Amino acid sequence: MSSSSLITTLNSITREINIFAGISIFIIGIIGGLLTIIVFLSLQTFRHSSCAFYLTVMSFVNIVQLIIGLLSRSTNNISGIDWTQSSLFYCKFRNYLLVVCTDISMLCMCLATIDQYFATCHKPRWQRLSNLKLARLMSSISAIFSILTSIPCLIYYNQYISPTTGILTCMVTDTFFIQLNIYFYRLIMSNILPLFITLVFGLLTYRNVKQIAHRTAPLVQRELDKQLTMMILIQDIFTFITLLPIMTLGFISLNPNTTRNPVIEAQFQLANVIAVMFYYLYFSSPFYVYICVSERFRQQLKYVLLDNHLHRWRQRKINVNQIFPQT
Repeated sequence: MSSSSLITTLNSITREINIFAGISIFIIGIIGGLLTIIVFLSLQTFRHSSCAFYLTVMSFVNIVQLIIGLLSRSTNNISGIDWTQSSLFYCKFRNYLLVVCTDISMLCMCLATIDQYFATCHKPRWQRLSNLKLARLMSSISAIFSILTSIPCLIYYNQYISPTTGILTCMVTDTFFIQLNIYFYRLIMSNILPLFITLVFGLLTYRNVKQIAHRTAPLVQRELDKQLTMMILIQDIFTFITLLPIMTLGFISLNPNTTRNPVIEAQFQLANVIAVMFYYLYFSSPFYVYICVSERFRQQLKYVLLDNHLHRWRQRKINVNQIFPQT
């Protein structure tokens, strides 16, 4: 097989993965995110939980991330139209939102893990740090921090004619921001820091859970702590799995030789799109992780959807029919 035909084949596979895997992950992610929000907001147990508050905020942000990032990525490959090339505002604002949503989601995941560590501590003064008021404050600080630190994206992203393709492209040419984007946004904020925090506090929380049976807290609170801890710990492990490929390719991309050979570049782009799909699994997977690891969450989902909302809908329909009898 010649180099040109190999590059064409690799580019075709890359496009198909972007379309079919991207749309599939987007659909399951939106459904899962909405169901997570419905469950957490419908049950008083979760509404009073600081950890569940972090997970609710994370679910909202994950849905926005899937719409802005993954859906637009897939539709661009389907239609062949890249809106970042035709609209300077969209070029800047899309990349800005991607960084903001990623940072907020990662910070909420870290805060939820830290919160569960405090909630499962045997010392009361540490347990008091796990409260809804502090969760709201920390979520607000995280959002403000992400919004402010991502402002350079609005400044440096612009439309330029690519020197390799000759096509107008939404990209960055400033050397300083390129380094800032690679090391701070992608490697530290989106990969290394979240993985380090979640793994460290996840292990500390696991140690606390072994002693949770000896606590004098109410039974309902102990069961809630066990449930949320298991959900968080498995989510931490899944986060490590989904972020590892994109982090590895991030280090490989620092080598300038990866883009000099056209065949190697096509192979790298294929590996990159696979890593990106794994990366977006982080945003689409939480609901399915909770379903798999927590029998109690499955029961709560059934109660919320069938016994609560469906029952209310049927009752409302009966009341309407009693007032306005069907002919």
